Amino acid sequence: MFSQFFNSLVSRSRNEVLLSPLAGTVIPLSEVADTTFSSGALGEGVAILPSGNTVVAPADAKVKAVFPTGHAVALHTDDGLDVLIHVGLDTYKLEGRHFKVHAQVGDTVHRGDVLIEFDGDAIKAEGYDLTAPILICNAVEFSSIKGNVGDTVHELDRLITARER
Repeated sequence: MFSQFFNSLVSRSRNEVLLSPLAGTVIPLSEVADTTFSSGALGEGVAILPSGNTVVAPADAKVKAVFPTGHAVALHTDDGLDVLIHVGLDTYKLEGRHFKVHAQVGDTVHRGDVLIEFDGDAIKAEGYDLTAPILICNAVEFSSIKGNVGDTVHELDRLITARER
């Protein structure tokens, strides 16, 4: 009797998995050289040191914002995650150079759709840090956010697990 009751409580908690929008090495958000990200002020998550030049939709989602300079995109996934994907640090100063955006605000995108292409070598050559923070901006709605820190990921590998309260 008690085991059924306990199991009914446990089964109410769900985990939402966010797949990786980029290929690269996953590092803790705390190691990002920009306190706006490393402090968690914008949300919880991880960062990726990109090995590729493409940002793909990590889930079926609605595009909520595309920064005019093409360096970042915000999504609301069908699973309820508010995700910010930000390519590089201070890359807004490039004013769109080296970025090609494939999505617009209001678009419905599907897992794997290309959102942004970027020239990582050109961005680095101009002196910018290519570290890409991936944030869950509505992290307060979840009891924990865990990223696969230390892993090398490919596009659409498991990246972050958000456990519902």
